[in-house]
Amino acid sequence: MIMATGSKELNVEALDGLDNARLAEELKRSKEELFNLRFQSATGQLDNHGRLKTVKRDIARIYTILRERELGIREDVEAPAEDVADAKADKASKKAVKKSTKATAAEETEKTEEEAK
Repeated sequence: MIMATGSKELNVEALDGLDNARLAEELKRSKEELFNLRFQSATGQLDNHGRLKTVKRDIARIYTILRERELGIREDVEAPAEDVADAKADKASKKAVKKSTKATAAEETEKTEEEAK
């Protein structure tokens, strides 16, 4: 029996269950890992050279699933409602923090200007 080379957590069945946003996250993470592995290989610090091959195949697997979805070969997977709600809540909280930071900075600037007078 021939085993496919790749990460156990990034097999086709697991990737097929992820929505496109999560696939994009996995792709980014895998590309970063590949960069780090190549860097280690170039500096002679890489212990497991087989990991390069594994990560490359994982990246190819993700690209394949994304392309098959574009072509309609695979069904698109929608993000679960709770994940979408969590993402929106996170985005809203980040905006609130950003606004409060800007307001605080503006207040400090006004105080500094008043003190300078």
